[in-house]
This record gives sequence, C-alpha cells and structure tokens, in this order.
Amino acid sequence: MTVGLMERAGHLPGLSADAVDWRTLTFRRGAETLDVAVPVLSEAQIAELATRVRTNARTYLRSRTVAQIAAAIDRAVARLLDRDDPWRRKAERLLPLVTGYDGEMVRLGLTGYLKTFRGPELRKFIAEDFANPAVLDDFQPVPKGGFARAFGPELLLHVWAGNVPGLPLWSLISGLLVKAGTVGKLPSAEPLFAGWFAQILAEIDPQLADCIAIVWWKGGDAATERAWLGRADTVVAYGGNDALEAIRARVPITTRFLPYGHKISFGMVARSALDAGKAGAVARQAAYDVARYDQQGCYSPQTFFVERGGRVSPREFAGYLAHELDALGSKFPRRPLSMGEAGGVASWRNAEETKGFADPSRALLGDPAGSWAVAYTDAADGLSPCGLNRTVTVVAVDRLADAVPGLAPYRAFLQTVGIAAAPEELFMLAGALGAVGVTRLCALGRMTAPEAGWHHDGRFNLLDLVTMTEIEGSAERAADTFAPYTD
Repeated sequence: MTVGLMERAGHLPGLSADAVDWRTLTFRRGAETLDVAVPVLSEAQIAELATRVRTNARTYLRSRTVAQIAAAIDRAVARLLDRDDPWRRKAERLLPLVTGYDGEMVRLGLTGYLKTFRGPELRKFIAEDFANPAVLDDFQPVPKGGFARAFGPELLLHVWAGNVPGLPLWSLISGLLVKAGTVGKLPSAEPLFAGWFAQILAEIDPQLADCIAIVWWKGGDAATERAWLGRADTVVAYGGNDALEAIRARVPITTRFLPYGHKISFGMVARSALDAGKAGAVARQAAYDVARYDQQGCYSPQTFFVERGGRVSPREFAGYLAHELDALGSKFPRRPLSMGEAGGVASWRNAEETKGFADPSRALLGDPAGSWAVAYTDAADGLSPCGLNRTVTVVAVDRLADAVPGLAPYRAFLQTVGIAAAPEELFMLAGALGAVGVTRLCALGRMTAPEAGWHHDGRFNLLDLVTMTEIEGSAERAADTFAPYTD
C-alpha cells in the first residue's frame, strides 16, 4: 500500500498562495510518496516580490544590529536542533524521503551542520571577516584614518544546489548577517529546507522573514532566470560548471557574480598515522568522509594518498578502509542511485577491473551488491575522479610530498584535503598544497563538516557580499572647519 504525503515549498511574503501557480514535484521511497508543490511565478509577481524584499530589507534589516539578526537566527536554529520541535520532526521525517539518504545519517548530519549556526558560532563567523563587527551597523574608525561602514546588497539572489540536505542555509544566513534582502532559488532535488527555515523565522521575527523570499523555477527556464538576475545586486550560485557558465552569461555586467562550481577533494595519510594502534581509527574516519552523503559534496574525498614505510602498508590500509565502508554500509545504507549514477559507478568499477588485468599490483575491493568499492594502486596515478557514491581510490606514495606536483594541473578544482600526519609534516604539506590551489585542510572524519567561518573555496563568506563606504580623513577634517564651534 502506497502512503501519500503532501508539502508546500517556498516562502513568498505578501503573495497570496491562491494567486500563485504551483507545480508538483514527486518523490518516492519504497511505499511512500511525497508530493511537493513549488511556486511558479509570473513576471509581474517576480517584480512585486523583488520590490517587496528589497524595500523590507532597506527599512527593517538596516534598522537592526547584526547582533539582533544573529540572535533571531540562533533562535530559529535552536528550534531545528530540538528533536521535539514540529519543524525538526518534519525534517527528520521528510528529508530522507526527498533525498534518499538514510534517516539516521540525515538526523546526525543535520545536528552537526546546524550547530555551526548557533549564536557563538555566528559570532566567530562574523569576526572571521570583520575585525570590528560593528562596521556592519555604523561607521567605525579605521587604522588608516577616517571611518568605514560595510553595506550588504539590497537584493541578493542565491541559486542553490540540492546535493546535500540543508546546504542553502550557509549562504542564506551569510546574506542575512550583512543585512541583504534575500531571494533563494530552490533546488528541485531538495526543495524544502530553505523554505522551512524562512517560515520558522516568520514565527520568531515576522519582519525579518519578510526580507526573505524562497522561490523556484525549472532549470533551464531562461526567461524566469533573467527576470530574477536583472533585479539582483549580487548573485551567489552553486552548481556544475556548465550551469554556472550559463548563469554568468545572463548576469548583467554591473551585477556582482559569485559562483561556486565543481571541486575535487582528497585525503592524505602519513606513515606516522599507520601503526597498528592508529591505522584502524584513521581508516574509520576516512570511511566516514566517503560515506557521508555518498560523496555528493565538493568536500567529499575521491582519492587517498597513503605513505609507504609505516607498520601498516598502503595496501593494508585499503583493506582497512574497505572493512570500515562495509560496516558503515550496514549502519547507514547508501541511498538508491539513479540510472545515471549507477551507470557511472559501474563504468568506474569496470575501468578499475580492466586496469587490474594489466597490472597485478592493482586491486579492486568491493561488496557483491556494489554499494561500495575501494581501488588500490601502487602506480603514481595522481588525482582522478572516482565513481562517487562510496567509491574511492587509494594511491601508494613513497612520500606524501611526492603527490603534490601532480596536483598542479587541477588547481582550479582543488578544495579540501583531509589529513592524518604529525605536526611538522602537516605544516610542511599545508604550504605545498596551498601553493597548488588547496583551500582547506582538516582532520579526517571532518571533511564534510567545515568549521564556522570556513573560507569557502578560499573566499570570504561575508566580505565578498559587502561594499565598503569610507569617510576619508580629509572629509572629517574639512567638516570640522564648518562646525559651529570653529567661529
């Protein structure tokens, strides 16, 4: 028997739901079906909504301090962290159905991710970009003389990807912290979470929620996309490089465009982490990075470079990693794959098996059901994409530093490195990796959980969004000559 559920997505302040056309996206998992109604707006409704969000941001957001805005965000996030709250229960119930991810993985992932946006973390977030956060509220003295104030865009458009549950929250909150009116385009793959967050804010601070619109349009709808792009002051977009290039071509030349495209991440394991007492735990952490959200995030590893010379060899480490992936598969089953994804995994596995016929030093470890696979090679293969969805390559190297020169051709695509190494080697590798384009190094087991204030792709989350207005010292000194007390 099929169980049918219904949910309405988005957040449209000032627009009556009855006046909006709705399209249904259907998600199925086992015997359950979820119909999600997403809004389809006319050009007149787009113009009305954009004007309303822009006006509300100008009149309300800029009258609030950044501390007041952060406090409202903190209260909303606290609701989502409370497993007894109706919104949290809804998220735990529906997100596994929409995304296909294991329910326990979604629950744990949401909790870890949401903690990044609690009040203390938001203060770190702001302090990372602004030495004096009060610069977001009023003119503040600057070291060179004079005063400066940071102004966010009046209308900030986010084009989100839906590969990881809750991912839009990062840029949505960034926009609010710089007091930008926010319009977010829902991804069809996960069209719920951003709208829920806006609705929770509406319960906490209705005027703040009126500075946010969560909308939808079908990918490839150039007319709707142009209507929104033409009204935004700044555009933040996530997605594949081809999709981002198409958006870039439509963004007006006067509009700031901040794209976040396809990236590749990998892991490194030094011989200092490969004794019998440590290697198992390191493999467990590495496996978690692979399994969490099935490598759908840019920060998920596709390759591990493992150093020879430890008590556990790179080939043995590949076996440890395979064992841990198998254990995680029992605890957090992989989500059902689309035909395209299944084809990609099969193609990668076939290619690895073919390489193994010609080179006995290579090996492919995997379960009979095909839910995970670890390829091992002694060859200096460098960095190559895997089949994703819990497939990964272990490459043996004499020294981790030997792998770095081969990374240079991928400079534009490198992002996160999960590393297990002693302090001296960590800092030596960090310099070499940064020089070829890596923007983040973290512990294994933390690759998919960036810290608050992480510089996404080496950029600033908040500073990239603002424009600085300066009062130069000359203006201040000249003003003094016109003061009444100078007579």
